[in-house]
Amino acid sequence: MTEELSGGIDTADVLEKKPNGSALAELIIPVSGSLFAIYYFTTIWDSPWTAQVSAFFVGSILMLCSAITVLRVIGKVRRGEAALNFTSLIEPRDYIVKRLILLGLVLTYVVIIPWTGFTLTTFVFLICAMALLNDRKRLGLIVGISAIMAIGGWLLFVVAFEVRFPAGPFETMMRGIM
Repeated sequence: MTEELSGGIDTADVLEKKPNGSALAELIIPVSGSLFAIYYFTTIWDSPWTAQVSAFFVGSILMLCSAITVLRVIGKVRRGEAALNFTSLIEPRDYIVKRLILLGLVLTYVVIIPWTGFTLTTFVFLICAMALLNDRKRLGLIVGISAIMAIGGWLLFVVAFEVRFPAGPFETMMRGIM
Protein backbone atom coordinates (compact mmCIF):
# COMPACT_ATOMS: atom_id res chain seq x y z
CA MET A 1 0.00 0.00 0.00
CA THR A 2 2.81 2.44 0.83
CA GLU A 3 4.39 1.79 -2.58
CA GLU A 4 1.15 2.72 -4.36
CA LEU A 5 0.90 5.99 -2.43
CA SER A 6 4.52 6.94 -3.01
CA GLY A 7 4.53 6.29 -6.75
CA GLY A 8 6.27 2.89 -6.64
CA ILE A 9 9.08 3.94 -4.31
CA ASP A 10 9.54 1.82 -1.20
CA THR A 11 9.37 4.43 1.56
CA ALA A 12 11.21 2.13 3.98
CA ASP A 13 14.31 2.38 1.75
CA VAL A 14 14.02 6.17 1.61
CA LEU A 15 13.66 6.51 5.37
CA GLU A 16 16.46 4.04 6.14
CA LYS A 17 19.54 5.35 4.33
CA LYS A 18 21.77 2.41 3.47
CA PRO A 19 25.47 2.89 2.74
CA ASN A 20 26.26 2.04 -0.88
CA GLY A 21 30.02 2.56 -0.89
CA SER A 22 33.03 0.79 0.53
CA ALA A 23 35.17 3.39 2.27
CA LEU A 24 38.17 1.16 2.94
CA ALA A 25 38.31 -0.03 -0.67
CA GLU A 26 38.29 3.59 -1.85
CA LEU A 27 41.30 4.36 0.34
CA ILE A 28 43.64 1.63 -0.96
CA ILE A 29 45.04 3.62 -3.88
CA PRO A 30 45.37 7.01 -2.12
CA VAL A 31 47.08 5.49 0.91
CA SER A 32 49.36 3.32 -1.24
CA GLY A 33 50.18 6.30 -3.46
CA SER A 34 51.07 8.45 -0.47
CA LEU A 35 53.30 5.73 0.96
CA PHE A 36 55.01 5.36 -2.42
CA ALA A 37 55.55 9.13 -2.63
CA ILE A 38 57.15 9.14 0.82
CA TYR A 39 59.36 6.21 -0.19
CA TYR A 40 60.28 7.95 -3.45
CA PHE A 41 61.23 11.14 -1.59
CA THR A 42 63.74 9.11 0.43
CA THR A 43 65.36 7.64 -2.71
CA ILE A 44 66.09 10.86 -4.62
CA TRP A 45 68.56 12.57 -2.28
CA ASP A 46 71.53 11.80 -4.57
CA SER A 47 69.66 12.52 -7.80
CA PRO A 48 70.15 15.65 -9.94
CA TRP A 49 68.23 18.66 -8.68
CA THR A 50 65.83 18.52 -11.66
CA ALA A 51 64.79 15.02 -10.65
CA GLN A 52 64.37 16.14 -7.04
CA VAL A 53 62.19 19.09 -8.05
CA SER A 54 60.00 16.98 -10.34
CA ALA A 55 59.69 14.23 -7.73
CA PHE A 56 58.72 16.71 -5.03
CA PHE A 57 56.20 18.38 -7.36
CA VAL A 58 54.56 15.15 -8.51
CA GLY A 59 54.70 13.58 -5.04
CA SER A 60 53.16 16.66 -3.44
CA ILE A 61 50.30 16.69 -5.92
CA LEU A 62 49.76 12.98 -5.32
CA MET A 63 49.69 13.45 -1.56
CA LEU A 64 47.34 16.45 -1.84
CA CYS A 65 44.92 14.47 -4.02
CA SER A 66 45.17 11.55 -1.58
CA ALA A 67 44.39 13.82 1.38
CA ILE A 68 41.36 15.24 -0.46
CA THR A 69 40.15 11.70 -1.21
CA VAL A 70 40.59 10.64 2.43
CA LEU A 71 38.61 13.68 3.62
CA ARG A 72 35.89 13.00 1.03
CA VAL A 73 35.62 9.35 2.14
CA ILE A 74 35.48 10.35 5.83
CA GLY A 75 32.61 12.70 4.93
CA LYS A 76 30.77 9.90 3.13
CA VAL A 77 31.15 7.60 6.15
CA ARG A 78 29.93 10.30 8.55
CA ARG A 79 26.88 10.97 6.34
CA GLY A 80 26.12 7.26 6.20
CA GLU A 81 26.76 7.04 2.43
CA ALA A 82 29.62 4.55 2.81
CA ALA A 83 30.53 1.74 5.15
CA LEU A 84 33.93 0.77 6.53
CA ASN A 85 34.41 -2.35 4.41
CA PHE A 86 36.07 -3.67 1.25
CA THR A 87 32.88 -4.89 -0.47
CA SER A 88 33.34 -2.93 -3.71
CA LEU A 89 36.82 -4.41 -4.04
CA ILE A 90 35.43 -7.90 -4.59
CA GLU A 91 32.18 -6.97 -6.35
CA PRO A 92 31.06 -7.49 -9.00
CA ARG A 93 32.45 -10.98 -8.76
CA ASP A 94 32.89 -11.39 -12.54
CA TYR A 95 35.69 -8.74 -12.45
CA ILE A 96 37.82 -10.69 -9.96
CA VAL A 97 39.67 -12.64 -12.68
CA LYS A 98 40.56 -9.43 -14.56
CA ARG A 99 41.70 -7.80 -11.34
CA LEU A 100 43.93 -10.75 -10.47
CA ILE A 101 45.42 -10.78 -13.98
CA LEU A 102 46.06 -7.04 -13.71
CA LEU A 103 47.76 -7.59 -10.35
CA GLY A 104 49.88 -10.28 -12.00
CA LEU A 105 50.82 -7.83 -14.77
CA VAL A 106 51.88 -5.23 -12.21
CA LEU A 107 53.98 -7.75 -10.28
CA THR A 108 55.55 -8.99 -13.52
CA TYR A 109 56.35 -5.38 -14.47
CA VAL A 110 58.14 -4.84 -11.17
CA VAL A 111 60.10 -8.10 -11.48
CA ILE A 112 61.29 -7.72 -15.10
CA ILE A 113 61.93 -3.96 -15.33
CA PRO A 114 65.59 -4.27 -14.18
CA TRP A 115 66.37 -6.41 -17.26
CA THR A 116 64.05 -5.03 -19.93
CA GLY A 117 64.25 -1.37 -18.90
CA PHE A 118 61.66 1.29 -18.24
CA THR A 119 60.49 2.05 -21.78
CA LEU A 120 60.12 -1.46 -23.18
CA THR A 121 58.57 -2.84 -19.98
CA THR A 122 56.14 0.08 -19.77
CA PHE A 123 55.20 -0.34 -23.44
CA VAL A 124 54.42 -4.07 -23.05
CA PHE A 125 52.66 -3.55 -19.70
CA LEU A 126 50.40 -0.83 -21.11
CA ILE A 127 49.46 -2.97 -24.13
CA CYS A 128 48.63 -5.96 -21.92
CA ALA A 129 46.73 -3.94 -19.30
CA MET A 130 44.68 -1.92 -21.80
CA ALA A 131 43.91 -5.00 -23.92
CA LEU A 132 42.76 -6.84 -20.78
CA LEU A 133 40.58 -3.98 -19.58
CA ASN A 134 39.15 -3.33 -23.06
CA ASP A 135 38.48 -7.03 -23.85
CA ARG A 136 41.14 -6.95 -26.60
CA LYS A 137 39.15 -4.52 -28.73
CA ARG A 138 40.89 -1.87 -30.87
CA LEU A 139 44.37 -3.37 -30.46
CA GLY A 140 45.90 -1.01 -33.04
CA LEU A 141 44.79 2.00 -31.02
CA ILE A 142 46.03 0.37 -27.81
CA VAL A 143 49.49 -0.27 -29.32
CA GLY A 144 49.66 3.33 -30.57
CA ILE A 145 48.65 4.84 -27.23
CA SER A 146 51.06 2.52 -25.40
CA ALA A 147 53.95 3.54 -27.67
CA ILE A 148 53.20 7.25 -27.23
CA MET A 149 52.94 6.91 -23.45
CA ALA A 150 56.09 4.78 -23.07
CA ILE A 151 58.20 7.04 -25.30
CA GLY A 152 56.64 10.12 -23.68
CA GLY A 153 57.56 8.74 -20.26
CA TRP A 154 61.12 8.08 -21.44
CA LEU A 155 61.43 11.60 -22.89
CA LEU A 156 60.01 13.24 -19.78
CA PHE A 157 61.66 11.26 -17.03
CA VAL A 158 64.87 9.86 -18.51
CA VAL A 159 65.82 12.58 -21.01
CA ALA A 160 64.33 15.78 -19.54
CA PHE A 161 64.49 15.10 -15.79
CA GLU A 162 67.44 12.67 -15.89
CA VAL A 163 65.68 10.18 -13.61
CA ARG A 164 67.69 6.98 -13.28
CA PHE A 165 65.14 4.40 -14.37
CA PRO A 166 66.36 0.90 -15.21
CA ALA A 167 67.98 0.86 -18.64
CA GLY A 168 67.13 -1.86 -21.11
CA PRO A 169 67.65 -2.43 -24.83
CA PHE A 170 65.70 0.68 -25.86
CA GLU A 171 67.56 3.01 -23.49
CA THR A 172 70.92 1.48 -24.51
CA MET A 173 70.11 1.97 -28.19
CA MET A 174 68.96 5.56 -27.65
CA ARG A 175 72.05 6.40 -25.59
CA GLY A 176 74.17 5.26 -28.57
CA ILE A 177 72.15 7.41 -30.98
CA MET A 178 72.08 10.53 -28.82
